[in-house]
Order: sequence, then structure tokens, then C-alpha cells
Amino acid sequence: MSVATMAPAATISLSSAPTALYSPRAWAAIAIVVGVFACLPVLNLMFPVGHPLHVSSFAIGLIGKFICYAMAALALDLVWGYTGILSLGHGLFFALGGYAHGMYLMRAGKASADIVPDFMTFLSWKTYPWFWSFTEHFWYAMFLMLAVPGLLAFLFGYFAFRSRIKGVYFSIITQALTFAAMLLFFRNETGFGGNNGFTDFKKILGFDITSASTRAVLYWVSLSALLGALVLGRAITQSKLGRVLTAIRDSESRLRFLGYEPLGFKLFIWTLSAMLCAVAGALYVPQVGIINPGEMSTENSIEMVIWVATGGRGTLIGPIIGAGTINGLKTWFTSVFPEFWLYALGLIFVLVTIFLPQGIVGLVRKLSQRKGQTA
Repeated sequence: MSVATMAPAATISLSSAPTALYSPRAWAAIAIVVGVFACLPVLNLMFPVGHPLHVSSFAIGLIGKFICYAMAALALDLVWGYTGILSLGHGLFFALGGYAHGMYLMRAGKASADIVPDFMTFLSWKTYPWFWSFTEHFWYAMFLMLAVPGLLAFLFGYFAFRSRIKGVYFSIITQALTFAAMLLFFRNETGFGGNNGFTDFKKILGFDITSASTRAVLYWVSLSALLGALVLGRAITQSKLGRVLTAIRDSESRLRFLGYEPLGFKLFIWTLSAMLCAVAGALYVPQVGIINPGEMSTENSIEMVIWVATGGRGTLIGPIIGAGTINGLKTWFTSVFPEFWLYALGLIFVLVTIFLPQGIVGLVRKLSQRKGQTA
């Protein structure tokens, strides 16, 4: 019998997030918040512009975008917050999911699926390249959305984890991979629209993509996907698998001594995280109306890390709060002082690192504990 089979689960790791964070009362609060957000598109559809209860289409699109960002942050939290793998390249998986969906959207709005887009006409291409085959079918685009980022993550992770690359070296490699992919997609001859990417989407599954009802459905699908990812993440982190993942984060060498091989566990959560991030990217594209290589920029991947750190890594809820908070500030700040946003973002990260090492969720926990002690 191996050492791994004899070692009790409780000895290999610290527990995951405190159960109080996901108590029945907490889940009730989550359900209320989800219900409130789910009602916003209804207010947009039921009440005309100018009515006190009307929610603008701009607000629906903006919140839908934030929901997709929150899902990407949650995906990153699974590998960084729970497994200790800091990725500076999750923007790549987000963008790949967006491009997979964008390929379908580019063909769905044309009178014939064989009519090539303008950027291909500019290159004197008469037909679609081979890797665009079957992308006029929604189901195939969804398959690509999961298969391409998942396969890339699996192959990259296998060789990186097998070589025991970790820490800052792994982070740098992920950043380099994302930057290389961005440069590749910027080239016109790759067949992905070059600098401009994909835009001017008109139809999705036969429906007008700009109509209020379609945007409402996209919003609800995004909200449902985020809730599903939260439930999935909760199930994983509170299982024996989750305890092994936190053991990898806390002391991978001790885990090896106990007889566990971390490769398979790291590879699983890394690939799953990439696929969840790709789903977020695929939902992001039809709501924003564009996807270009800029989504692969290293700055975007670093911003994801800041979302997770601000909300509180290793909590699942924290990254969602962090993504909403930082992007809300970004929306306001870039409309008032656009040239100073990057400085403000850097200052936020420094202040959070120094004064809120456990993020917003950590601060709430401390205040709750103090309140309980004084009561």
C-alpha cells in the first residue's frame, strides 16, 4: 500500500476557505444579489427611457461585461488562490474563447456563410482558410471555445509542471506565451483580422445581436455561467481534491513526501481554469461587440491578478467582488482622468498588498471577528 493511500486527507493540507463564508445565510445573500442583478434587464425591457425604474442598455452591457470579468477572475483564483500558481497569461485564454465565438459571429451575420469578411478581401483571399472550417455552426464554435484553450493549457501545463517550473519563473513564462500569441494575432496573414480583430457582429443564432431582448438573454446567460462557476469552484475547493490543491500551494515538497504526485492535480485545475476563462471570453465578445489582439495584452492579465488580490484570493467570492470594484473604478476614472488610470491601478495594487493582504473579504472577516468579540 502506498503512502498516499495511508495518509488521511486532513494531514496533507490546511482547509479551504472558512465554511462561514458559505453558510446558509451567505448563500441566501448570494441568491438575493443574483436575483437583483437578474431583474435589471427586465427593468430595461419593461420601462421606457426616462422612467425612474428604467435601466439603460448601456448599463446592462456594462454590467454584463463586468460579470464576464468576474468569471475570469474566479477562474484565476482557482489556480492562484487555491493552488499557488500565479499566472500572468490568463488573458490569452480569455481572448481565445472570444476569438472562437467571434469566428461564428463573423459568419452568422452574412447573407451566405461563404462570404469572406472585409479583412480577408483586403488580403485577396477568396475563401476561408482551413481553420475556419465549420465555424458557421454555433455548436462547433462552442467546441472550439473549450477545446483550443483547454488543449493549449494542457500541453503548456504538462511540460511546465513536469519540469517543476513554478514561482516567478512560471509567471514569466505565461506572460511570454501571452505576449507571443498577441504578436501572432496582430499579423494580418494569420487570418484573424490583424490589429482590428473581429467586429460588426449582426446575428447570433438568427437573432439580432443589438436588440434589447438578445442583450438581455446574453446578460442572463453570463450571470448563470458565473453562478455555475461559483458552485463548481465551491464543490472543488471543499472536496478532497481542494485540500490537495491547497496542500500544493502551502507545501508541495511535503505533499510529495507523503506520496502524492502533484502533476495531475495541477494539470487538472490549470486546464479547467483556462476553459472557464475561455467561456468568460466567449460571453464577453457578443456583449462588447469586438475582439482583437489587445485582449491578449500582458496588461490585461496583470489586471486580472489585481482583481483577485483586491477581492481576496483563495475565497472565490473575493475575485468576483474585486473584479466588480476595480472595473467600476476604471469606468469612472477613465471618464474623468483617463491618462492617470494606470497610475491609480498601480497605487491600488500597492496599497492592497501592504494594508489589505487578504483583500476586501479578509477585511470583512476581521471586522466580523472583532464585532463578535466585542458583542
